[in-house]
Amino acid sequence: MNISITLPDGSVLKKPAGITPAEVAASIGKRLARDAVATRIDGVLMDLNVPLEQDAALEIVTVGSPEGLEIMRHSVAHIMACAVGRLFEGVRFGIGPAIRDGFYYDFDLEGTISADDFERIEQEMALIIAEEAPFERTELRADEVRALMEEAGQSYKVELIEEIQDPVVSLYRAGEFVDLCRGPHVPHTGKVDAFKLLSVAGAYWRGDSSRPQMQRIYGTAFPTEKELSEHLERLQEAEKRDHRRLGRELDLFSFDEEIGQGLVLWHPRGAMMREVIERYWKDLHQRHGYQLVATPHIASERVYLRSGHIPKYEELMYAPLVIDEERYRLKPMNCPAHIKIFQTRIRSYRDLPVRYGELGTVYRHELSGALHGLIRVRGFTIDDAHVFCTPEQLVGEVEDILDLMDEMLRAFGYQYNVYLSTRPEVSLEEASDEEWDRATGSLSEALERKQFAYEVDEGAGAFYAPKIDVKLLDALGRQWQGPTIQVDLNLPKRFDVTYVGEDGKDHECIIVHRAILGSVERFVGGLIEHFAGWFPVWLAPEQVRVLPITDAHVEYARAVLGQLEEAGVRASCDERNETMGYKVRSGALDKVPYLLIVGDREVESGAVSVRSHDGGDEGAVEVAGFLARIKQEIEQKRLPAGL
Repeated sequence: MNISITLPDGSVLKKPAGITPAEVAASIGKRLARDAVATRIDGVLMDLNVPLEQDAALEIVTVGSPEGLEIMRHSVAHIMACAVGRLFEGVRFGIGPAIRDGFYYDFDLEGTISADDFERIEQEMALIIAEEAPFERTELRADEVRALMEEAGQSYKVELIEEIQDPVVSLYRAGEFVDLCRGPHVPHTGKVDAFKLLSVAGAYWRGDSSRPQMQRIYGTAFPTEKELSEHLERLQEAEKRDHRRLGRELDLFSFDEEIGQGLVLWHPRGAMMREVIERYWKDLHQRHGYQLVATPHIASERVYLRSGHIPKYEELMYAPLVIDEERYRLKPMNCPAHIKIFQTRIRSYRDLPVRYGELGTVYRHELSGALHGLIRVRGFTIDDAHVFCTPEQLVGEVEDILDLMDEMLRAFGYQYNVYLSTRPEVSLEEASDEEWDRATGSLSEALERKQFAYEVDEGAGAFYAPKIDVKLLDALGRQWQGPTIQVDLNLPKRFDVTYVGEDGKDHECIIVHRAILGSVERFVGGLIEHFAGWFPVWLAPEQVRVLPITDAHVEYARAVLGQLEEAGVRASCDERNETMGYKVRSGALDKVPYLLIVGDREVESGAVSVRSHDGGDEGAVEVAGFLARIKQEIEQKRLPAGL
């Protein structure tokens, strides 16, 4: 009996019942068969060896697609686990997912795995790949799987099985390694070509610091050696740009165990850069009609019960402080306080829109294993703003936010991708379908009016709001979490936020929640890596350093420094009794955009010899000419060459 197989282009193949997707791929072409790693049957991802018994829509998933690459990397994680199990005794396995740009697996074993072990693990993986061992799927009752894992001493797998609600559990075997897994996987281990183990780190089981610490091996895999090589080169460049390393080298910030994990200590140079960013943020917002506000770092627990933060996000909040027999919390966000400011008097439609902005510090109980330099911290400043407006004003307000956002991101040299994140499957029940549609439609209309290219990210909105999500693209092409614009359907109802309309009646106010920088800490961390520490002149903590050649030139150097400082330029003078070569290298290591060298010729002519990061040795110019140049660069927020 033949069945009809409909391909993505609409063509229909007649094939005998029982044929596998792998065989279908082979009948279409050798290249497709070579690149095939999985299939989608009637929209469901499956293994390539599943027999087709009835008519179906079929798509062959290749390793060159995002889904195919993820499947291949997940399979490599299993291969790595198999290799580790062969090489080390008594291994208890955790989890091993594919992640962005690679995969990892968590292991609990006696002794320590180090990077020195990678070569032999990779060699064992290569043997497993050469064996072309099939990935075999088996489905068993949960109690049977539990018994198997208990017998094997795999306590972490037993814990995972206990949380699975389905009565039937799927397992995958590759070689002698058997793992709980939904799949799909590549047909056999020989489908893997280019892979590399990258690092090993400690990781608490389930991210909980009270649970055992495991050893997590990270790796990556690509369809070809060429792609792997290019990726490894990008990783090397990313390592050079790591904000944690550059933060130490440039003396920008630090952390201290006695202060506490995830709490940033900003050094003078880092604090100066942060101050420049915040000053620009305030100036830009005031130009766009925002009023700056400031709110406390703690608040009564009552306000967070009313806002819904405690029932929804309590695990991210710190334990209560008891003051005068009342419970207080470190604030996790600024929204309720802004609403309370808005509600200090009755608002008319004539008063709207009202725009409040705050660089407000908040505190969230991030797990210690999730902390990562400035990117994930426990105390951070959000560039929070809330717009209170009427439904009729909503589209125009979102348009203005988009303009503000574009101006700010371009000042920092960022390109970006825009996503319209729509209503999730589990969403705020108190808001009607009409309200969700209106809010989503307003965001879409604003994007289209401003001619922003965007993708619809179905179901990725917050449970309380559709939103515009923006991903920043840095100099290495990596995406960073960026601005968000949300039409909040939750807080206006919980706090009864209203205005008096033209009809003299109370109407529910629209609240737009938005952040451009997001976390200032994370944004600075991203900037450090984006610019590799070579910040544009307007942003650099030290913009100019004057270098006198000998002590005889110090007096003139100080005079030049005085002119720079009087013009508002952040500058210093290196008066150390060192060689000029040493001073120049020191300035380069500190990544100062301009070094001004002064000697006999410069003193006589009232000039400075300019050495810049972008232009190298530029020769002598008059001090007044250099001042005019750098002031223009600062005012125009000129970016480094190449951005």
